[in-house]
Amino acid sequence: MNSIADAQALDAADTLAPLREQFHIPPGLIYLDGNSLGVLPRAAAARVQQVVQQEWGTGLIGSWNSAGWMELAPRIGDKIARLIGAGPGECVAADSTSVNLFKVLSAALNIARADAPARLRIVSERSNFPTDLYIAEALAQERGLQLVLADAAEDLPGLIDERCAVLMLTHVNYSTGRMHDMDALTRTAHEAGALALWDLAHSAGAVPVDLAGSGADFAVGCGYKYLNGGPGAPAFAWVAPKHAERFWQPLAGWMGHAAPFEFTPDYRPAAGIRRYLCGTPPVLSLAALECGVDTVLAAEPFGGLAALRRKSLALTRAFADGVEARCAGHGLKLVSPRDDALRGSQVCFAHPSIGYPVMQALIARGVVGDFRAPDILRFGFTPLYIRFIDVWHAVGHLQQVLEGGEWREARFNQRAAVT
Repeated sequence: MNSIADAQALDAADTLAPLREQFHIPPGLIYLDGNSLGVLPRAAAARVQQVVQQEWGTGLIGSWNSAGWMELAPRIGDKIARLIGAGPGECVAADSTSVNLFKVLSAALNIARADAPARLRIVSERSNFPTDLYIAEALAQERGLQLVLADAAEDLPGLIDERCAVLMLTHVNYSTGRMHDMDALTRTAHEAGALALWDLAHSAGAVPVDLAGSGADFAVGCGYKYLNGGPGAPAFAWVAPKHAERFWQPLAGWMGHAAPFEFTPDYRPAAGIRRYLCGTPPVLSLAALECGVDTVLAAEPFGGLAALRRKSLALTRAFADGVEARCAGHGLKLVSPRDDALRGSQVCFAHPSIGYPVMQALIARGVVGDFRAPDILRFGFTPLYIRFIDVWHAVGHLQQVLEGGEWREARFNQRAAVT
């Protein structure tokens, strides 16, 4: 993409272009942060208002039955399942990614060690998202296990052996955009007698995922990134059917009971994935999340995730190439993979000293990405609403920030709570 005319031609030929109309995008904004928080679906505000004014305001307690509130978690879970290669009744929308990871990692450890108590290791990588590592570290300390971390993705196979109980990885790395080979690593785990648990926070809704086809055992994921569910949206949990009823999950709350309204003093887990529910579902948040998931499912007539993936790769490739060509000499280093097969739906550049103020200067210009310590400028590309003209202009703004030295302004060097 060598000119603005090239970008305009690509947008004119984009069969996914109508999907952008599903979203409220402020005029003039180039939003390259959908990997952190997706933009607002136009349907969400009206849907939440309907829940507030009609279902809650008029229906009150009766809406648990009449409006189907009790079925929101599994119903939305079934929709998410269509995006991650899972079947009906295998996924639920609930809680946060961290809480769901605690549930499924606990269950996975119970299963893996039931017949092989000598398996004392959880294997992951040092660059995994911190909350995943914190949850694993806490469980390892509680159970007398070891959390073993690979320094590089290439080192993982060597750590997956007879000592490994669970391989726990994020499919697309949050700080580099590197995507693991789920099929190959799951197979390696199984050959060693271990289980494979995948965090799909930066995958679901952005890249094709086939949990069943890969043979994965457990998965969790985020509702507010590429699923456009809103800030703090409920996450999701998936468990392979062969494992779903083998153990209780550790947060045995009443919504995971086989009959919550029998109010028995003893816990009897629900069948299948419903036992991975815990407390009362957050109805307002789930209503918004369903609108977000529907925006991704709306791509199915246009070729679905395969078409989204093709556009995502074209956008990210054009951005990386553009930055390297037009911003050369300013110390930016591409840390995302150049190989399409290894790259998720984001592009990350590192700068040893000015990454944060450069990003703040870009945001002030209306190009929104984010910064991840210690040195990463991160740009997410949601193909549902990002255009090639956005890529062209974003690169131009970055070039101007670097060449004009705007990043030196004091206001861009003051750290905010969220970066």
